[in-house]
Amino acid sequence: MVCGGFACSKNCLCALNLLYTLVSLLLIGIAAWGIGFGLISSLRVVGVVIAVGIFLFLIALVGLIGAVKHHQVLLFFYMIILLLVFIVQFSVSCACLALNEEQQGQLLEVGWNNTASARDDIQRNLNCCGFRSFNANETCLAILGVWLTYRYRNQKDPRANPSAFL
Repeated sequence: MVCGGFACSKNCLCALNLLYTLVSLLLIGIAAWGIGFGLISSLRVVGVVIAVGIFLFLIALVGLIGAVKHHQVLLFFYMIILLLVFIVQFSVSCACLALNEEQQGQLLEVGWNNTASARDDIQRNLNCCGFRSFNANETCLAILGVWLTYRYRNQKDPRANPSAFL
């Protein structure tokens, strides 16, 4: 039998929806892991990633049930939702490609200036201070981390032998 028949289409659609389910669970798990380990402190970013993961999980569930039971109404809504998601993704991609380097810089700077928690995460993870230049009046966690590490490294452990200094 040639692939493209009923059974092959059903199996491919089920496999695709299982893949969507795995991706959605990965999105939810990685977002929860990132906030659990303190890698991301912005609740908005984590909330959006978890919401996208839940949305993808629900869509995959609708597609999987529709494919297994050959339910025409569920498959119709699944098809319409996938079409809408494709249109949104295509529009965002075109908008991103339409921005030149200067506009990208302006957009990043606006985001940098409006989100303090994301700014702190970026500075900590990329080990940098400031967007375009260093501002000495602003607290920079990267320099603070280096200073605290240097200070801690050169202190004696009160539980250790007092004559030993390594």
